[in-house]
Amino acid sequence: MSFRSNIIAGWVLAACFVALGLYLTVGSQFRGERPEKMGYPIEGVVEASAEGAGAAAADVPIATLLATADVAKGADTFKKCASCHNANQGGANGIGPNLWAIVGAGIAAKPGFAYSDVLKGMASGKWTFEELDKWLKNPRGYAAGTKMSFAGLAKGEDRANVIAYLNAQGSNLPLPAAPAAEAPAAEASAAEGNATAPAATDGNVTAPAPEK
Repeated sequence: MSFRSNIIAGWVLAACFVALGLYLTVGSQFRGERPEKMGYPIEGVVEASAEGAGAAAADVPIATLLATADVAKGADTFKKCASCHNANQGGANGIGPNLWAIVGAGIAAKPGFAYSDVLKGMASGKWTFEELDKWLKNPRGYAAGTKMSFAGLAKGEDRANVIAYLNAQGSNLPLPAAPAAEAPAAEASAAEGNATAPAATDGNVTAPAPEK
């Protein structure tokens, strides 16, 4: 083997050692591990989890949320719906029906729109504040077989804002009264104390004679 060949072989061997060293160094810094949570979130999709189930159990009544609802925020959130719906007076139906004056209107009652059979079966009902809240929270859960593909609004505040916005678009119905707050614990304790107090004696019981 010539001197030139020895030099080339030496360089090749040195390059192999360098590559091996880089591989071991990089491998120690970056480890391929399975992520704790697979996939990625999609906007508008309600995630089923233990935390979500607990939040659902503690849902605030829509009447309470409507008392502080923000129409402007509702208009902003409604932009998620604008690809299928409009809420303009005299607006045409699109992929979804026109929503002008929808609050208080009959379900599946907008003329000229081909509703799904499941909503046609609910035609005797009305889009009250409460029904709209259920629908916006989970359309497919509310009406299995609906054509609406939107997954729903998980936050009660978002639903209240959207409903307030829709109510301002031609319906203008008075908001439902918020349910009364529960009695404070102190009042409950007092009521319990009154219930366990000894009953007063009637007039036929003879009082003890005074001591002499």
